[in-house]
Amino acid sequence: MNSRVLVAHGDRPREGGPDRKAVEVAVGVLIREDGAFLITSRPAGKVYQGYWEFPGGKVESGETVEQALRRELQEEIGITIGQVHPWRVERVDYPHALVRLNFCKVFTWRGELHMHEGQRFSWQALPVQVRPVLPGAVPVLDWFANEQGFVGATHLAEIPCR
Repeated sequence: MNSRVLVAHGDRPREGGPDRKAVEVAVGVLIREDGAFLITSRPAGKVYQGYWEFPGGKVESGETVEQALRRELQEEIGITIGQVHPWRVERVDYPHALVRLNFCKVFTWRGELHMHEGQRFSWQALPVQVRPVLPGAVPVLDWFANEQGFVGATHLAEIPCR
């Protein structure tokens, strides 16, 4: 496992202090046949509203990452996903929470995208054209760039991390 922690807005105090427990999060990286990936905006009223991220949510007690991902994508964007491919794990220390992001690639799904929380969505390729990008999403863009042999900036957002 990656023991590195990405720190977002390191100049801000951490809610819950330095010894807070990490929140498990299931994250879906939906990839179309043409290689474009889905990115969604954070809904109004949530921390980092308007920032772009990969869809997903908190793993509830008793759930596996896959179960949580299936539930979250149905609730948030109205689709039923096919096979889940666990990909990578990244820890991000935000001022409001320490999260352990379990990124999973998804290549098949059923249903039409419907943003149940009023968020926006966009199919993107590198370099992404949306901004600002949530700090926890930036590693995914870097991983895509490495997989694709992409040279140059992977995003256009100024990332508030250290």
